[in-house]
Amino acid sequence: MVWLLRKCIRCERYTLKKDACPYCGGELRVPHPAKFSPDDKYAIYKSPLRSVINEENDNIRERGD
Repeated sequence: MVWLLRKCIRCERYTLKKDACPYCGGELRVPHPAKFSPDDKYAIYKSPLRSVINEENDNIRERGD
């Protein structure tokens, strides 16, 4: 499957262009999530990282930033 949609990381607009954002000239990324697989061989690495990120987000919310 080919992903046609791109999202600018600078202005966060969507486009079908592949080289640069037509609005601001920023870099484009594919906005679609990675393909899910129940047999993910990297799951043991993602789970601890996800918990660290969630803790950091909770700390930021408590501070009110």
